[in-house]
Amino acid sequence: MADVSGGAPLLGEPLSIELANTRYAVRGNPREGLDTADHLAGWLRDVRLPASGVDAADLAAAVALRDAVRRLAAATVDDEPLPADAVDLVNRHAATPARWRELYADPEPRTVARSAGGDVATALSEIAADAVDLFGGPRRHDLRACQGPGCVLYFIRSGRREWCSHGCGNRARAARHYARNRPT
Repeated sequence: MADVSGGAPLLGEPLSIELANTRYAVRGNPREGLDTADHLAGWLRDVRLPASGVDAADLAAAVALRDAVRRLAAATVDDEPLPADAVDLVNRHAATPARWRELYADPEPRTVARSAGGDVATALSEIAADAVDLFGGPRRHDLRACQGPGCVLYFIRSGRREWCSHGCGNRARAARHYARNRPT
């Protein structure tokens, strides 16, 4: 397998929102950050979830989970009921396989998620568990859709933050400036 990056922006958001943001836009044009199994393996590596042997079935499962999280995020920011089928899919991933954390000391102390299933199933289960905590807990009230021109990313608001990144904020301010100063 090639050493490929996930190709999607990483913004330091909760794991489930990072997965949701693998569908993104560049200059308003939709992009898919999980085109191939190699992209999924790279993205999992980028977010520090170990996964080996990623295949097409793993990719399909990850994309389905991503799409379910995006639907939950959209419903949350629009203050609509959560879609039952998206909730069911997230719960199924969160419930399987059995997971635990192991402590490793070398090269430095760290924890690693392990499970009775494969690496990718464990990673998707961890992402789904994060989604359960996010959409079922108080942080859901801080979930926002970026208001940057053409942006489709989600983020957790802190302070007065209105955009997913400084770049989107700059584009939004520039668009407002040009709209105000455009000759009629």
